[in-house]
Amino acid sequence: MKQRSVQFTTDNFDYDLPKELIALKPASDRHGSRLLIVSQSNDEFVDRYFAEIENYLQPSDLLILNDTKVFPARLYANKLSGGKLEIIAERMLADGLVKVQLKSNRTPKEGSIICIHEGLDAQICGRDEEFFILKFLSDLPPLEIFQRYGHIPLPPYIEREDDLSDISRYQTVYAQKPGAVAAPTAGLHFTQGLLSKLKQRGVAVDTITLHVGAGTYKPVKVEDLTQHQMHAEFAHVSESVCEKILHTKKQGGRVIVVGTTCVRALESAALGGELKTFTGDTDIFIYPGFEFKVVDGLITNFHLPRSTLLMLISALAGSEKIQCAYQHAINQRYRFYSYGDAMMITD
Repeated sequence: MKQRSVQFTTDNFDYDLPKELIALKPASDRHGSRLLIVSQSNDEFVDRYFAEIENYLQPSDLLILNDTKVFPARLYANKLSGGKLEIIAERMLADGLVKVQLKSNRTPKEGSIICIHEGLDAQICGRDEEFFILKFLSDLPPLEIFQRYGHIPLPPYIEREDDLSDISRYQTVYAQKPGAVAAPTAGLHFTQGLLSKLKQRGVAVDTITLHVGAGTYKPVKVEDLTQHQMHAEFAHVSESVCEKILHTKKQGGRVIVVGTTCVRALESAALGGELKTFTGDTDIFIYPGFEFKVVDGLITNFHLPRSTLLMLISALAGSEKIQCAYQHAINQRYRFYSYGDAMMITD
């Protein structure tokens, strides 16, 4: 989905981040992360802790979560020649095929056989641009193979191997539907206790599904934003969620979403001008100039420079305001990226 670029280039979404502010581990408590409140109506930034987010949600609000579940999408394998391979799943395809990224000193040829585990091989069946199509030579379903032998696919900027703590912490407490190779990280701050408190307060809570792909980490490399080819991800927005959203807005409430994935799913469901159930791939690219039809507020993490995610939040709050908010966060030593602190964009 393309839209008119409002004289922005990728340089408008760049910033310098001290390396020590990249969070390599999660906070000791999920809701112990910090929270930066960014208002769309004034220029004040408010520093809080995530546990205080209940003070910024009202009984008339509808909170939307992404219930996708991260599966252990990273496999380590060997070529028959002895060379090593790293496999990162992008998405499951039909007929037992899997679209993957391959990391190797030498690119394997189509038809090559690789060894995943003793007695378990796979074949390279083809290419899809920078991705490879992989077929496991086994009767086991591909997802089960990843569950048995895979590792948690930590983001590339977390330069360490996954450990036991990542199995639970790189996953939201409300994850239900396996299919994501990256976590919807804004949701990592929520606990079941915090969600219960919000519901007791009268905040309505519902879910959509968007299976996050590895493309979420790709920077935009073109200067003209209209030339960027957005990666596609599977999303599902149910009829009941659409009805709740329409009811909330009719009653004067706000639709507050957790994560840019929820924004993409919901705004995809409203692209035709009317919000309606949506199931399928979305390649919606949201940047300044986009007209939001569903989302009123957003809870999100701090994103990579030149990323589509940073462009999305700039479309919601304004590019200049987000630049100032990020500089404030750097000055105040917030922790950035997937395991980092959070921001709430509100009215």
